[in-house]
Amino acid sequence: MFWFGRKKENKRPYRIGLALSGGGARGFAHVGVLRAFEERGIVPDVIAGTSAGSIVAALYADGYAPEHIIKLFGELNVRELVDVTLPRNSLLKFDKFVHFLENKFHAKRIEDLKIPTLITVTDFDHGKSVAFDSGDLAIRVAASCAIPIVFAPVEIEGIHYVDGGVLCNLPATHLRDLCDVVIGVNVSPLHHEQYEQNLLSIADRAYNFLSCGNVFPDIAKCDVLIECENISDYRVFDLNEQLEIEQLGYQQACKILDNLSPDKKSLLNI
Repeated sequence: MFWFGRKKENKRPYRIGLALSGGGARGFAHVGVLRAFEERGIVPDVIAGTSAGSIVAALYADGYAPEHIIKLFGELNVRELVDVTLPRNSLLKFDKFVHFLENKFHAKRIEDLKIPTLITVTDFDHGKSVAFDSGDLAIRVAASCAIPIVFAPVEIEGIHYVDGGVLCNLPATHLRDLCDVVIGVNVSPLHHEQYEQNLLSIADRAYNFLSCGNVFPDIAKCDVLIECENISDYRVFDLNEQLEIEQLGYQQACKILDNLSPDKKSLLNI
């Protein structure tokens, strides 16, 4: 379902839509972007999030202020959210992560969030991008983050889902027909840094190439694009530099928003 109670005279139910990309730990840059939005009075009417973007989208839509989102993860490390498993269909299992989300979300279902939200995943059985707008919140956010090989596919109502970034890392497509204005935030720039010869590092690099390469059609559907190219040195599983990453997202958002053309500023009422 969609929240058509907000429908206006035109055919699109929302004015401003915000698409938040995947990017692992780089997703903390989304928090900085939201901080810049709040300073300028920009309030999205609907948010779509993929992978790390789905976590930030859900928390923000659940009523968490940007500074509170950072605090939730401030003292965590990867080992507190995942367990190593025997490599049958994945390297890690994230039961702890699902439990963490269940404890932190006030809303238990997507449709109960304060801001309409789409959680994007990849239907692994049928090979298509799907945007959930209803159903259990925590398990769908977890499915959106289930990087193949690293995590096992998440089964929901008989269908297996994996990370939304496999097919749609920047979910502007799912917002374009719903919104007058689509703002995209891409925190997964293509990068070529050195990597280690181990399973986790190779999976990390493969995921980056895959997700970075599929954003271009969605970039074309954005009216405003905020790309955080200066965070490419931070890795997907590095949770130790949240504040630095958040600040980089904030600085880039301020730069882009303050230098928008007058007509685009008018679209955003800034």
